[in-house]
Amino acid sequence: MEFGFTTAAYVVAAVLFILSLGGLSGQESAKRAVWYGIVGMGLAVFATLIGPGSGLWLLSIILIAAGGIIGWYVANKVEMTEMPQLVAAMHSLVGLAAVFVGFNAHFELVRVLGMDAEAREALHGFAELLAHKTPVEQAILRVELFLGIFIGAVTFTGSVVAYGKLAGKLTSQATKLPGGHMLNAGAAALSVICLIWYFNTGGFFPLFIMTLAALFIGYHLIMGIGGADMPVVVSMLNSYSGWAAAAIGFSLGNDLLIVVGALVGSSGAILSYIMCKAMNRSFISVILGGFGGTTGPAMEIEGEQVAIDADGVAAALNEADSVIIVPGYGMAVAQAQAAVADLTRKLRAQGKNVRFAIHPVAGRLPGHMNVLLAEAKVPYDIVMEMDEINEDFPDTDVVIVIGSNDIVNPAAQEDPNSPIAGMPVLEVWKAKQVFVSKRGQGTGYSGIENPLFYKENTRMFYGDAKASIDSLLSLIR
Repeated sequence: MEFGFTTAAYVVAAVLFILSLGGLSGQESAKRAVWYGIVGMGLAVFATLIGPGSGLWLLSIILIAAGGIIGWYVANKVEMTEMPQLVAAMHSLVGLAAVFVGFNAHFELVRVLGMDAEAREALHGFAELLAHKTPVEQAILRVELFLGIFIGAVTFTGSVVAYGKLAGKLTSQATKLPGGHMLNAGAAALSVICLIWYFNTGGFFPLFIMTLAALFIGYHLIMGIGGADMPVVVSMLNSYSGWAAAAIGFSLGNDLLIVVGALVGSSGAILSYIMCKAMNRSFISVILGGFGGTTGPAMEIEGEQVAIDADGVAAALNEADSVIIVPGYGMAVAQAQAAVADLTRKLRAQGKNVRFAIHPVAGRLPGHMNVLLAEAKVPYDIVMEMDEINEDFPDTDVVIVIGSNDIVNPAAQEDPNSPIAGMPVLEVWKAKQVFVSKRGQGTGYSGIENPLFYKENTRMFYGDAKASIDSLLSLIR
């Protein structure tokens, strides 16, 4: 009876998770989709607590309550600008959990195999499941938990490094140890040798050596990726964490964990592939790491950055018929989305055609800008993707770029030695006038110089993004 209820609950939870993923594809359905996920996870946890092999309920409830309180506190404290590094931190916890569960499965298997037949009959829960496995099934289990630990270890250190880069605690530049990819290849080869060793002996030592190699791979892979490509890295680590969970699901014989892990792993991989296409990157190069660096001397930039004040920007907006706003991470840092939404409403009230152009990797997290604009109540129908709006820039009177660098950088098309060479970008420089809201003359997070700032039709609107946009509101007629 318990097994039947747990199975049925897992099926319902799996359906809810699928509906949640499907609903997240649109802004209008995203809120409902989140609730699908919440209900599905609650049902899954409840079914697991009362299902076969359950026990230690008081400890389980205490741990769940503690985790819930910590999650609630973190969710309320973290700003939207810190969401990318929070996601990376969550991925690291998933990876670490996969490592711990994998080691626990190994120790339990060793313990069960050391028992006599009579003692095995008294086992229950996961130990009982292990006791009834045939030698072939035990060998398969070793492979499953080995893969779970390997992927989990790579995810853990990779996510910690990604967190450090996103939080500014580590350099955003692509950094490799002497030997570069050969070190990664050597660590991977060592892991394969350890797999064969562990498969044949079942000993702890090859598992331990592989874990160290995997921890190094995760660290060195992500350190070798430049800051301009971190949105893809976050998405890829999301995929890694899903596959780690799926592998551990096989080890534990938990069908729901397998399904959820496969959903997260496949959706993360698909999103990474889409983002790689948007950045003109090779999907394989993302998996192997080490892209985002320069291939030669950067193109020399001629001219100077010309500043403009709020009166000049407002005058251009008052005369414009069409306006495109390009939001970036600078808007998130300044929390300027509400002011941008107010400016949009004032301009549209005058009958001007105002739209937003969103690059697939704007910000430091997929969908970062969409979430900010939705939070500020910007209408969904004027928020356009890059492919939908890129051809309209030549016919646009004014473009306002708020805190973006790489996604509007013409060096992607003009400089073959640029770290973002070949990356599709928003071609804002083709508009009649471009105003760039920026704190100062720095190169930004990725460290890549932007020729846009020096073009004749570009003016630099220096200052905090929120204060700059607020100063425009009273000047718009």
